[in-house]
Parts: sequence; structure tokens; C-alpha cells
Amino acid sequence: MEYSFYDLLKLLGSLAMFLYGMKIMSEGLQKFAGDRLRSILTAMTTNRVTGVLTGVLITALIQSSSATTVMVVSFVNAGLLSLSQSIGVIMGANIGTTVTAWIISALGFKVDMAAMSLPLLAVGVPLLFSGKSSRKSVGEFIFGFSFLFMGLSLLKANAPDLGKNPEMLSFVQNYTDMGFASVILFVLIGTVLTMIVQASAATMAITLIMCANGWISFELGAALVLGENIGTTITANLAALTGNTQSRRAAMAHLVFNIFGVIWVLCLFKPVTMGVSWFVEDIMKTVDPAVAVSFKLSAFHTAFNSCNVIILIWFVKLIEKTVCKIIPQKEQEEEYRWRFITGGLLSTSELSIMQARKEINLFAERIRRMYGMVGDLLHTTNENDFNKLFSRIEKYENISDNMEIEIANYLNSVSEGRLSSESKLEIRGMLREVTEIESIGDSCYNLARTINSKRSGGMDFTEKQYEHIHQMMHLTDNALEQMVALVEDENHVVDVNKSFNIENEINNYRAQLKNQNVVDVNIKEYDYQMGVHYMDLIGECEKLADYVVNVVEARTNVKEKKVGDNR
Repeated sequence: MEYSFYDLLKLLGSLAMFLYGMKIMSEGLQKFAGDRLRSILTAMTTNRVTGVLTGVLITALIQSSSATTVMVVSFVNAGLLSLSQSIGVIMGANIGTTVTAWIISALGFKVDMAAMSLPLLAVGVPLLFSGKSSRKSVGEFIFGFSFLFMGLSLLKANAPDLGKNPEMLSFVQNYTDMGFASVILFVLIGTVLTMIVQASAATMAITLIMCANGWISFELGAALVLGENIGTTITANLAALTGNTQSRRAAMAHLVFNIFGVIWVLCLFKPVTMGVSWFVEDIMKTVDPAVAVSFKLSAFHTAFNSCNVIILIWFVKLIEKTVCKIIPQKEQEEEYRWRFITGGLLSTSELSIMQARKEINLFAERIRRMYGMVGDLLHTTNENDFNKLFSRIEKYENISDNMEIEIANYLNSVSEGRLSSESKLEIRGMLREVTEIESIGDSCYNLARTINSKRSGGMDFTEKQYEHIHQMMHLTDNALEQMVALVEDENHVVDVNKSFNIENEINNYRAQLKNQNVVDVNIKEYDYQMGVHYMDLIGECEKLADYVVNVVEARTNVKEKKVGDNR
């Protein structure tokens, strides 16, 4: 056998260049598109058809179904997409990823793109070092594109010549003459290989080369393609491991979708492969055997995913129910998803305002729940439990940021319609509400960070300090409770003055504790650093109470009368 270990290393290096090129190209496109991808995903998923089209568009654009599905899983985790919406996008992503195979087939086997790679690199270098981020992203895309086809060319050049290595040919052929068992075996090989490589495009490229060189037949190449479609789902499932139940369900839906497709295609394997061969040979009139087999694989890949979508798009609800049974809801797990804002605007602006109001009410309740976690964090002694709770608070803070942006964007869209002057004023107040509620979330996170910082120092508050902190946090919780009641109050029966009185009580208590802290530090009741952590907590609670009053004022359109205020 004439294939040495050095030749194997060259082959692996060629694969590495191909994978790196794919990665850089995908990242460059994602950076160039920026938030537009996110906007497309959240705006164009109002029904299953638009969801599929969105998945096709984004995946064809960024050349990575894994990137699309991971993005979708993260949006589901944040509550920006529902499970049924995500299934449609994932279906579309499966069709969009077939574009990569066509590009490789058309350019990698029919046109010598490797010869153009070096001139393209020369074009990309100035863009890569540009100060403008969009130009830099385009430069990254060009570099990735060049490396991809250089890697593909090197893969073809460094692949072992089975004609000169009969031992290897006989080894491969041992597993190609087992009839339908060979098909099943190659499905499993494709699955495992894609799971390892973490890129279906790379496995597709390897499959194309194997078929073009005559190592395996088109039928076995098609079996590898089926396996690749199962293997590619592993990326999204890995990404969902740290997410909530809904995100894990979205990733599982991708796996269920592809497994079902593989099962029905295997049942009709001969007719499907014969149909694809007829299309390429008789309709496309492709003569060159190497090009023909690559086109056959690309056509099979497209036909498989397209037919699968056409069949399963009518069963999105069934898929949703199936994955919900496979992954049941955990007890006490928080679901982060829209409950009232479901996509586009409603028939009238007034109805849209009502939906936004309900979402703000939910936002306020969630923020108060977040504050309750801070109180629990203060008394959590177990290291593992503390870290879990701190991470949960951090997650809530990220979610509050997203909620503010999404509700504000929704309200801005509503404000563009025909509104009465009263509705315009209401929207203005609601925009201020969501801003101030998000600021309360920031304060909760700051409190958690202070507690974490105190814990890291290895010291603890005195009994007297704990007593004062409990009293301050109790007053702050009362303020939040009153705020939630006012936010949800549609009939204006809740007394707004109660909120103002609580805020004054908090301000006075903070001033008292501030003066006492100076005395306690001077008489060595506790050291200066513990005094800093102590007053950081007290001060942050007072700041949180100020945000609460701002929410109350925005909701009720009543200003707090300060001492000496002549308003």
C-alpha cells in the first residue's frame, strides 16, 4: 500500500482547511447581516409557511444550518420564538443547507475555483484590514470562501487513489456488497461522521469526493447524505443542554423531523434514487460522470429535505406534541416566552396596546420574582446552590433586557399607526414603564453581584447588619408589591400615595443607616470593606425604590410631591 501516514496528515490538513473556510465564511456573513438576521427571525415567523421560508433564506445566506438552528434554539430559550414557530424555521434550515452542496458540486467539480482562490485572497486582504466593520466582514467571507475551495481542491488531490491501492479498495468493497444492509451501515457512518466533524457541509464534501472518485456508488453516497442529516442535529441539541425545556424541545424537534424523513426515504430508497438519477441524466443532460454523480447527490439532498418539509409542514402541531411528550416540563421551571404579543400587530392599534399592557404586567411580575431570588441568594450557604441561583438571576437579567427591547419595538410599531391623542400618551407612558422595570432588573442583578463579591471575600455581615438589610429589603419588596398592583390596576382603585410613602420611608431609613455605618466602622464593629458591601446593598435597594416610583408615575401619570415642592 502506497498511502503513508504523512499522506493521511495531508488529507486531514485539507479537511481542516475546508472546515476553517466554512467557519470563517459563515461567521463573516453572520457579522455582515448583524441584527437583521434576528429581526427576520422574529418578524417573519407568523405562520409555518413564512417560518419555513425564513429558515431557507437565513441558512442559504449564512451557509450553515447548524448556525441557524442554534440561533433558533437560543431565541426559543429567551422566549422570542414559540416552539411551533421554531419548528417551521428548522424545516426551512434543512432546505437552505442544500444550497451548500449545489455550490460545491457546481463550482468545486465543474469549475476550478481553487485557481481563483489566490486572486480572491488578494482582493480580500484590504477589506480584512479595513476600519469599517461591514467591509471587514466581507473580507472574512472572501477569505472563508477561498479557503473552502482550496481545502476542497486539496481534499481531492490528497485523497487516496484506490486504483493504486487495491487493499484499500477491497476493504471498502467488503461493506458495499451487502445489499440494503450496506445502505443502513452507510447511514450510520454518515451520522457518526457528522457528529464528530460538527459540520454536515464537510461530510457532504467528503461524500461528493468519494462518489466522484468511484469509491462508492451513488446509492451509498445517498445513504451517507441521509446519515448526515441526522448527525447535523447534534449541534443544536448540545447547544440546548443548558437551556430551558422549550429550547431542548426545539432541538429535539429537529432530530424528530430528520429521523422521520430518513425512515420514509429508506422505505422508498430505490424509487427515490432512480428518480434523482433520471432527473440529472435525462433532464439536466449531465455527461461527465464525476460531475453527474455530484449533481445527483446534491439533487437527492434537496429532494429529500424539500419533500420532507412538504409532508411534515402539515403536522407541526403533532411534532410539537411529540417532543413535549419526549421532553416533559420540569417542575418549577420558568418558561421564558411571550404570552400576549404573538407576532404581528392586531387589527386595531387599541387591541395591540392592550396586548402590550398585558405583557408589561407579566414583565413586572417577573422582575418581582427576580427580586425574591436575591433575598434567597443572601442566605444560601451551599456553594453549588449559590452558583445555580446566581446564574438564574443573571439569566433573568438578560431576559429583562430582551423584554424591554421587544416590548419597546412593538409599541413603536403600534405608534406608527393611526392613534388618538390619548393612545399616544398611553404608549409614551408604557415605554417609560418598560425602561424603568428593566432598570429594576439591573438593580436586582447589582444586588446579587454585591452578595457574590461579599461571599468571595470570605467574610460575613454581623447580626445587626443582617437585621438592617432584612428590614430594607422588606420595605423594597413592599414597594415592588405595590408597583405590581398599580401596573395591573385597570380601574384605578389602588392608592398611588402608598407607593410614595414607602419610598419616603426607604429614603429615611437609608440615610439613618448611612450615618450609623460611619459610626460602626469607626468603633470597629466591622471592617471598612464589610461596611462598603453593606452600604452597597442598602444604597442599591434605595435606588431600586426610585425606579419603582418612576414606574408608578409613568403608569398613573401622577407625580410624587417632594417636601418643599410647589407643584
